[in-house]
Amino acid sequence: MSETDETQSALGRFGDRITGFRDRIAEKPGQLRIYRIVVGVIGTLVLAGGIVAIPYPGPGWLIVFAGLAILGSEFMWAKRVLRFARGKYDAWTDWLGRQNLFVKLLVLTATGLIVLATLWLLNALYLVAGWVGLDGWTWLKSPILG
Repeated sequence: MSETDETQSALGRFGDRITGFRDRIAEKPGQLRIYRIVVGVIGTLVLAGGIVAIPYPGPGWLIVFAGLAILGSEFMWAKRVLRFARGKYDAWTDWLGRQNLFVKLLVLTATGLIVLATLWLLNALYLVAGWVGLDGWTWLKSPILG
């Protein structure tokens, strides 16, 4: 058996176990309600974390899609939102890939400005300034948390 076949077999067994677990929960309405609440809370937390992480380097969109997938395991509206969001994300990356260097640099600059603005609003810039002896630069203080 090849490595791919072994992986698919393992994924199939895992999927069967999850389906069996979900079926056992569905037999008891009280447990089902609690299960759906737990899935909703976890999915919402993951989704919120992904939304916060989008402008920063790293897997922001992957986290958003993971949160929607978690929610989509129990809620049909989340499956529809996930399908829509992935389509828009793919369209955006395709569009950006076709653009010239100036547009790509413009998008990169805008993303960098968003990151700097959020770091400033969260008072992270002033915190780091204090570490390197620049606490006199009061203009780095956040207007919200400063």
